[in-house]
Amino acid sequence: MARTADRQNTAKIALRNKVWYVAFYIRLSREDKRGKDESESIINQRLILTDFLKQQDDDDEYVFVDEYVDDGVSGTTDEERESYQRLLTDIQKGKINCVIVKNLARSFRNNGDQSYYLGDWFPRNNVRFISLYQQPVDTYKDPQNAQNISVPVQGVLNEEHARGTSESVRRTFDKKREKGLHIGSFAAYGYQKDPKDKNALIIDEEAAENVKSIYAWFLEGMSKNAIVRMLNESGILCPSAYKKSKGMKYKNPNGKGGNPLWCAMTVTNMLKNRLYVGDMVQGRYRIKSYKIHVQETVPEDEWFIVENTHEPIISRENFTKVQELLKKDTRTAPKQKTLYLFSGFLRCADCGKAMTRSAVRGNVYYYCRTYKDQSKAACTKHTMKHNHLEQAVLYAIKQQVYIAVSLSEMVSRINKAPLQKNQSIRLNERIASKEKELSKISRYKQSIYQDWKDGEISYKDYHQMKEDYEQQIEAINEVIRNLEEEKAVFENGVDVENPFLATFRKYENINKLIRDILIELVDTIKVYENGNISVKLKFANEYRRVAEYIKVQYL
Repeated sequence: MARTADRQNTAKIALRNKVWYVAFYIRLSREDKRGKDESESIINQRLILTDFLKQQDDDDEYVFVDEYVDDGVSGTTDEERESYQRLLTDIQKGKINCVIVKNLARSFRNNGDQSYYLGDWFPRNNVRFISLYQQPVDTYKDPQNAQNISVPVQGVLNEEHARGTSESVRRTFDKKREKGLHIGSFAAYGYQKDPKDKNALIIDEEAAENVKSIYAWFLEGMSKNAIVRMLNESGILCPSAYKKSKGMKYKNPNGKGGNPLWCAMTVTNMLKNRLYVGDMVQGRYRIKSYKIHVQETVPEDEWFIVENTHEPIISRENFTKVQELLKKDTRTAPKQKTLYLFSGFLRCADCGKAMTRSAVRGNVYYYCRTYKDQSKAACTKHTMKHNHLEQAVLYAIKQQVYIAVSLSEMVSRINKAPLQKNQSIRLNERIASKEKELSKISRYKQSIYQDWKDGEISYKDYHQMKEDYEQQIEAINEVIRNLEEEKAVFENGVDVENPFLATFRKYENINKLIRDILIELVDTIKVYENGNISVKLKFANEYRRVAEYIKVQYL
């Protein structure tokens, strides 16, 4: 029995002589900052933990090593909490074996993480964990309490609080996005936050000039890679470096440190950004969930877009041209800075693939890419000499310009003439007549059913007559639809500033093709094997509208 008592006393002495290398973990969340809750402040947490440590009189030795502070960081993820990660590293190095926090929510707001660390990670690394409030925990002095049902319940409550807070913040931000208020931490390159209104944007003149240059260079025919080289060789700072040069604590999420430079992706994103025409575009990315802090892309139809919220840097006309050009395959040849005249416009009429350019003894030819690069059995050459192609496309555009000028004159005469009330009356009379005819046919169709039921006609006759009436009804409905469309064209009218008329009239004296004209007027050019081409021009819908308007007026 004496030996047993001696062993027990020895164990107690060992316990009393335990040396604890203590770390304070302190976290202030973004929500705490917004709410300015003094009870959760870093200073208050530090005072509570320090007082607790001073009051320890259990004969163990407590050695304070360091405090680990995450200021303004969510507790729902480990990866973003740099100090928390440093704490875990120091534990693994043997520097820390006791962690003290104000409450469980400071360390864990994800119940799964709480269960993992308290039940597995900390015990495996021989760490004593102490939480002082809400649900007190001391895994060394009262290990059973750490396994109490109240601890995971508290974890669930903390997680629910995090979820509710996250949802509330998201709804608040969405309301601001719907109103066109800027909610980002940083303004897009070319803009800066208005000092008088943090939710508004004003132009940053220095950066805006570079944005204008990028758009102008692209429209002039420079490739995106050539633009990148131009910017870097000119010593112009890329957006992330520019923000840092202005004293902003900006961290590029895709950056890898070092000396950041312009890249093709940055230029492409700028060329696609509607923000530069004065529209607020937000919500393009979102965090997967309050527990999974992984950014995911949002479909474009779910973006928050509010037009004309701030001063534009780029005109809508030039922005539209750029978007059309971006849809085309506009790669340049090696060492080429500018794009060729027809780059991105030519397609093989048979296989649909892009045409490839080749210079032979001073002459430039175009060939089907499938034939040249893949298989001569898959397609034919579709050879076209550059000079012939240029002349043919120029002729096609001139013809359309001539048509636009002629139609403009006709529209002008129509609109200057007295209002043609008779035309409107005639259309209404025709529609009314057809609707009356439709009503009569519908009654006939209904009556033959009763005739069949009464035995006056056979089922075969009924079925045949029913089909005949249905065909008449469909034909009459088609006529009524056409008359309604004519009426709509007549009532809506067309003026000489119609997009088709105005755009093509600008080039009334055209005598040479340049890329800017192709971008504005031409959609695609198909090359046929026999040397013919077909040019698909833009504004086809507007052209049909003008032609229909004139047709209706002269009926």
